[in-house]
Formats: sequence, C-alpha cells, structure tokens
Amino acid sequence: MWFKNVRVYKLSAPLSTDVAEWEQALTEFKFTPLTAQEAVRTGFSFPLHHSIKQYCHQCDHLVFFAVKRQEKILPAAVINEEMQPKLEAMEQEKGRPLSRKEKQSLKEELQLSLLPRAFSRSSLTQGYYDPQNQWLVINTSSASKAEDVLALLRKALGSLPALPWLDNHKLNASLQLWLQNQALPQGFVQGSDAELKAPDEEGAKVKFSNHLLTADEVQSHLQDKLVTSISLEQSEGLSVQITDDGAIKRIKFHDLLTSQNDELGWEDLTARLDADLMLMAAALNKALLSISQQLGTAE
Repeated sequence: MWFKNVRVYKLSAPLSTDVAEWEQALTEFKFTPLTAQEAVRTGFSFPLHHSIKQYCHQCDHLVFFAVKRQEKILPAAVINEEMQPKLEAMEQEKGRPLSRKEKQSLKEELQLSLLPRAFSRSSLTQGYYDPQNQWLVINTSSASKAEDVLALLRKALGSLPALPWLDNHKLNASLQLWLQNQALPQGFVQGSDAELKAPDEEGAKVKFSNHLLTADEVQSHLQDKLVTSISLEQSEGLSVQITDDGAIKRIKFHDLLTSQNDELGWEDLTARLDADLMLMAAALNKALLSISQQLGTAE
C-alpha cells in the first residue's frame, strides 16, 4: 500500500465522506471478470486487501478505493502470424490486393476469434480522497490510467469536478529555480537526478543520474533547455521525482518511516494495513502540500 507514483487532482466541490454512500456507489460498478469475447474490463475492487471485501475503506479522514483492470493479451507477432495466410488467401480469391479498410476488418475479425484463447492480465490502481485538501490522489504515473480511474469514479458518484493539482506555468518556472537550488519546497533539498529538454524542434535532451546538480556542467544546460524533471528529498520523510506535467514519480519512503509499525506485526491485518496507510498518506500529503504551497496553489 506504499504508493510509488501519484497523479493528484484538485476538486472544486467537496465529495461526500459517508462510507456507506461510497460503498453502495462503488458496488454498482464493481469489477467482474472478462467474458470470452471481451478485450478489456474495469471495475472497483477491494483497496485494502483481497480478503477484506469492502470497495471503500475509510482510514482517519481519508477514503480509499481501488480500480481493477483486466485485459486480454494478444501479441502483435501472434496476430500477424495468424493473419498472413488468411490475407494471402483472400487476395488470391479476389484477384487483387486488399484495401486498407479490408485489411483492418480482417484484423479485427481475427482478434475477436483469438480472444477466447488469449491470456488475461490484471492490474490494480489504488487511490484516496482527501477531504481536507480536496485532493484525489491516484497511485499511478500514467495520465491515461489516472483519467480512467476518474472516469469510473465519475460514473459511480455522479459528478467529479477534478482538475490537475498544479498550474503548469508556475510548475515549469519553479523547476528551473529548483535546479538552481532556489525556492525549494519547505522541508526538501535538491536530489541528484534531473532531466532537461530544449524547447526547439530538435528537442535535444540531457539526463543526469546520481549527479551533483549544482555542478557547472549541469547548470550550463539551463541556458538553452527547460527542466522536465528533478528529484527532491526529505531527510526522514520521502524522496520524489516531480515532472513538468505534475506527476510525482519514484516515491521512496525513508526506512525510519516504513519501519515504524513493524512492532504491530501482521496478526490483525486490518489494523496493520490501517496503520501503514496512515503513515504513508500523512507523509505523502505533507510533501504534496509543501510543493503546492511553494507554487502558490494551496488554499
């Protein structure tokens, strides 16, 4: 349950924190396995643990949820191998090459016929609603996956006035300053990783890993490039990589933090998971709030 990457969205209107309402709403869109002819399916699953059958879990003031996605795996090589003899047979029958539209139709028919024999792959994306900050925090680095989660939440809850949590213009300006070791969010110091990209058509890129970012060879790139990501660190909290589209990636929680609940053991699974969730969310929210305050986007 320790989030590794997050996409954060700010709500313009509060959501209900009634767990019974959430449970009923999410249950109506619960996950069910794929049928033989389906390629992909999503639905709400159990956020805490597969043995704890609740679609909504409240921990302190936070409301946790999870979306499960299941999809059939059809490798392109398999499709092409199956398609080639059928393509050749149809072209021979018609006495001409097939058109692009005909080829696409043949491919879709073939994919449909292969679906019942395809393996399926499942993934779980967790998230939580923070009513104090009016945030939705989704455990993914992918904007498209986060949007899929928001779309399903919107169906279940009826409305979801959510926008990305940071202003891109302010963020881009701050990234330039942070690489210069200036105006860092409170409690953070500069990390050792950064990426920059030139804004012209060529888009030259440079990446630094485990590097002293204040070194002249790094700073000189600010003359003709924009910072697209940079790592920031806390001494006893967490380290993150923040990108120019507002994603928080490569979250690493300090060992002193993750080990705080070790004495609780795992005999009471719910109690232990709750304790870990509270630790994780408190540290993550503190970091997010510091970043948003530095950018002047926190209320």
